[in-house]
Amino acid sequence: MAPQTDAAIALVPVRGGSRGLPGKNVRDLAGKPLYRHAVDQALRTLGRCVISTNIEEILNADLPEGCTAIRRPEELSRDETPMAPVILHALQSAALKDGEIVLLQATSPLRSDSDILDALRLHRERGFAMTMSVTEADRGVLKWGRIVDDRFEPLAEPESCFANRQSLPPVHRPNGAIYIFGAGDYLAAETFPTRSIGAYPMPHDRSFDIDTLDDFLTVEQAMMR
Repeated sequence: MAPQTDAAIALVPVRGGSRGLPGKNVRDLAGKPLYRHAVDQALRTLGRCVISTNIEEILNADLPEGCTAIRRPEELSRDETPMAPVILHALQSAALKDGEIVLLQATSPLRSDSDILDALRLHRERGFAMTMSVTEADRGVLKWGRIVDDRFEPLAEPESCFANRQSLPPVHRPNGAIYIFGAGDYLAAETFPTRSIGAYPMPHDRSFDIDTLDDFLTVEQAMMR
C-alpha cells in the first residue's frame, strides 16, 4: 500500500519495563518483534515513522528507511508516566511542528492498514481536533455513577439508571490503537487537543491490546490464523 501523504507521520511509543509482560515490545510475535509490526505498518501506510523509546535494543537496531528512533528519558519511562508528556517530548525532540501525528500503539498489532487510512480520512474530512479509534463497550455503564458526599451522581441521564440494559443506546470506549491530531495543536496545548474528538469504530477482533502473556499468546494465535 502506497504512503498516504507526506503531511502525516506515525509516532510509535514503546517503553521497556512492562510489569504485565516484561520485554513485551521486543518479544517475537509471529516472526518479528512486537514493535516492528507497528513500525512496518506505519511505513506501509504513511511512509514515515518516529519511535519514542528507552529500549537500547531498539535504539541500536538497524531500522528501515523512513523510521527513526529517539531516546526517551527514564523519567518519562515509568509505569505511572502518562502518555501526554511522552508525546510532547517526542514532538519536540524530532522537531515535528506541522502536519498530522498518527499515534500507533505497538500493543495493538491486530489493527489493519485500512483502519489507519480510514481513520485519517475521517479526521481530515470532518476537521476534528483529534480522532481516535474506539470499539463498542457494555452499555450497562450508563447505569453507573459516582458517590460524592454520600450522594449518587449518575454518569449519564438519571433515567438510564433504571432502564433495561437492552434499551440503552450503544456506547464505545477508546481501544488505544489509533490517535490522530495536529502536531501544532498538540504543541500549543501540551496535551491531546480535545475541543472536538472524532471516533473511528473498530470491531472487537481488531481491538485487542496486549498487556499480559495470555494477551500475547491470544494475539499471536489470531495472527497465525
